[in-house]
Amino acid sequence: MSKTVVVIGSQWGDEGKGKITNFLSEQADFVVRYQGGDNAGHTIKFDGVTYKLHLIPSGVFNPNIKNILGNGMVINPINALKEIEDLKKQGFPCNNLYISDRANVIMNYHMELDALKEESLGTGKIGTTKKGIGPTYTDKTSREGIRVIDFISEDFPKLYKEKLAIKNEIIEKMGGTPIDYDSSVKEYLEIAKKIKPYVTDTVVLLNKGIKEGKKVVFEGAQGALLDVDFGSYPFVTSSNPTSGGACTGSGVGPTKLDEIIGVVKAYSTRVGSGVFPTEFEDDISRDIRERAHEYGTTTKRPRRIGWLDCVVLKYSAMINGMTGISLMLLDILSGLDTIKLCCAYKLDGEYIDYIPADNNLLERCEPVYLEMDGWKENITDVKSFKELPRNAQKYIEKIEELIEVKVKIFSVGPDKIQTIVRENIF
Repeated sequence: MSKTVVVIGSQWGDEGKGKITNFLSEQADFVVRYQGGDNAGHTIKFDGVTYKLHLIPSGVFNPNIKNILGNGMVINPINALKEIEDLKKQGFPCNNLYISDRANVIMNYHMELDALKEESLGTGKIGTTKKGIGPTYTDKTSREGIRVIDFISEDFPKLYKEKLAIKNEIIEKMGGTPIDYDSSVKEYLEIAKKIKPYVTDTVVLLNKGIKEGKKVVFEGAQGALLDVDFGSYPFVTSSNPTSGGACTGSGVGPTKLDEIIGVVKAYSTRVGSGVFPTEFEDDISRDIRERAHEYGTTTKRPRRIGWLDCVVLKYSAMINGMTGISLMLLDILSGLDTIKLCCAYKLDGEYIDYIPADNNLLERCEPVYLEMDGWKENITDVKSFKELPRNAQKYIEKIEELIEVKVKIFSVGPDKIQTIVRENIF
């Protein structure tokens, strides 16, 4: 059986990774978040209570699990501390939380620059959450960032002062208001004291655990089609949500990964700008949006709705090396007379089964649909694949056929108990 499992989003994010990570974490010793920042959001429901996480891994609810914010993340210390304090108020002490000393820190100037740049783009906006993610990764890559180890050090005030002076010049040139050093450094120093107990060398901690035979779940944010290398560039995030990012974002080598589970929504959604071939807007899409509460956990923006795109999923399976699928929100499709499934694209009269890198070509792609009979039955109480209506079974089987990856888990509702396992992961 597997010892390490990577849970990745197979579409444009918001697939339900938090629920599956939390579900798998019950059998794990470690849960590792390996990229992104608080631009992501996980909604988890169990015991009748709904929890919303943005930075902290989904395994934090289990005191027996070590939860790691990996080196590949960018961490806003203000928001991290707030999330920790909120969890403590809800009865979760967070004594099982570890923050990588190598992760980069989102500073106040990163958020200001993010907002100013997005506004300057006008109609060409990327759709960023303005959380400072992109500017922080930019500084990281250009070797100008502040890491967590720097943030909690005695040298931080001097380092911050030097960085802020440079960034304030840019902020002023872009029409923004310079950030006051004295008040902001005072706030940061107080936060650093509270964050410091959680900071450790997570690379050593994690690899030691794997060597000892511990079970690990790696949790990505966003989705494969938002990957900075493989997504619909430039309408992407600034990191690698794909399975390769689990290695670089945690310090664990690829030979130590056993299983790659792609989380797939039973239809498609996307937030922000970018090409979305199967998008449609009518009474059905509006009904799906409302019944599934398709609004961003972090941004509250309404998500764009589309039919399930198997061209996207086949591509995602390829670049991630997916060994299995977790199909989410299958219950939302109940009641539809017909369900469409995109099996190919038509580009300038020719059929293709891949995603062009050129966005101009992708925009010209027309989805080619299979139309399948829907089901009227309420499936929220089913406990096995055999209990599903035959048409729901056919839908899952057709997805497996088109993507050539088995649906090992499927979900028929938001609660943890509404998760059906067809093949054990651990």
